[in-house]
Amino acid sequence: MSDPFAGALKQLEKIKKIVNLEENIYEQLKSPQKFLAVSIPIKMDNGKIKVFQGYRSQFNDARGPFKGGIRFHPQVNESEVKALSMWMALKTAVVNIPLGGGKGGVIVNPKELSAGELERLSRGYIDAIWQFIGPNIDVPAPDVYTDPKIMGWMMDEYEKLVGQHAPGVITGKPLSIGGSKARGYSTAQGGFYVLREAIKKLGLKNSKAAIQGFGNAGASMAKILVENDYKVVAVSDSKGGIANAKGLDVEKLMAHKEKTNTVVNFVDAKNIEDAILEQETDILVLAALENSVTAENAGQIKAHLIIELANGPITLDADEILSAANVTVVPDILANAGGVAVSYFEQVQNAYGYYWEEDEVLQKLEKLMVVSFNEVWERKEKYKSDMRMGAYALAVERVAQAMKDRGRV
Repeated sequence: MSDPFAGALKQLEKIKKIVNLEENIYEQLKSPQKFLAVSIPIKMDNGKIKVFQGYRSQFNDARGPFKGGIRFHPQVNESEVKALSMWMALKTAVVNIPLGGGKGGVIVNPKELSAGELERLSRGYIDAIWQFIGPNIDVPAPDVYTDPKIMGWMMDEYEKLVGQHAPGVITGKPLSIGGSKARGYSTAQGGFYVLREAIKKLGLKNSKAAIQGFGNAGASMAKILVENDYKVVAVSDSKGGIANAKGLDVEKLMAHKEKTNTVVNFVDAKNIEDAILEQETDILVLAALENSVTAENAGQIKAHLIIELANGPITLDADEILSAANVTVVPDILANAGGVAVSYFEQVQNAYGYYWEEDEVLQKLEKLMVVSFNEVWERKEKYKSDMRMGAYALAVERVAQAMKDRGRV
């Protein structure tokens, strides 16, 4: 099994040399400020108690409260949660919002739980960590296999424990209890804004896209691309992939996925099994899980531009292969930051008790993503690096400055 946190530390070591990061700050950024491992005993429907293992990594709060999603997945582990919390600290800094980085997870396959068991687990996780979170301490959000319904249960549990309303404790909530408009597709929308800027820089025309991963982010991106006159020629999910060189009907495909639980065997396309990375396309959107692109398969990629909607989808070795092949990668900490940006907007609205219309949210998101893209591009040029190192440079400089200004050196 790969070690995501070891990979994240290698990236940090690389950026230390590029930006001449002070040793005192570098040493602090090599581990989370706080890491919680919790046991969550849940009464199952059969009356037996099952104990689930959960984590919360609070990486850095120099720029503001810890911020990061909670994932429910059988492969959640300590290394992954730590790596994701580091990337969150960098992500919030890249888009310059006043938050730090955190991440949470529970080792579970939620598909094996009943609705009641899932609710008890969601509330149980909050029971285990509630003293370590709060609107001004650490603000969780949805991630892999968690959603607005689960966030609603978690917020309700937290409010019962503290004895007051605190909608800002969690983002990604349903609209009826303090969620933000556009939050459901904000990761993809933010990704589209940076994709559009990258296309301008690279001068790509008549762009065709392939999408690995057809969950919330991937499906939303497919829809946004088609609405903006791009062709989506291939998509894949955990069960296989499909392609149609003339372009896929995304609305029909979403209905097919809803009905069959996979994109495979879609009537207007051919099945391609695991060949999504090999498709003849200008843009490749990576919206599946970590380490999807490795040294073994990176050479098969024909796209000129990769957008990382997933966290950490390209391994370090694969990154070097793509860089040498002149493939532009818009890294996760910029490309998928639309989700945390709108989460931040949600917190602001919760604090005000005043809620914005959808177009206002999108205007703010577009401005923030375009400015952030250009700042990353500028660092890339300054340091003669790829976009990933440009984004890391910008983020680490901002985190380091906040740490210095607090006297944490």
